[in-house]
Amino acid sequence: MLAKVLDAVFGCRHSEYSFPMTIRGARRNSAAAATTGTYVVCIECGKEMPYDWQSMKVVSAGDRSSHVAHLATKEAA
Repeated sequence: MLAKVLDAVFGCRHSEYSFPMTIRGARRNSAAAATTGTYVVCIECGKEMPYDWQSMKVVSAGDRSSHVAHLATKEAA
């Protein structure tokens, strides 16, 4: 009960995630998947967030330029 009240006031803490999912090819419909190619989903609220396998953590959308450059060099090799 207290957790629901805190979520209503402060929002979801995103403390539990799904296993990271990677989408290949043109099926990158999710904005979270477009950032790094891999994303996780918050189990509590369902929000999709970009995930970086190299650092093994959720990344912000503001880090997009460095991840896109990394993906471009990786695919070119």
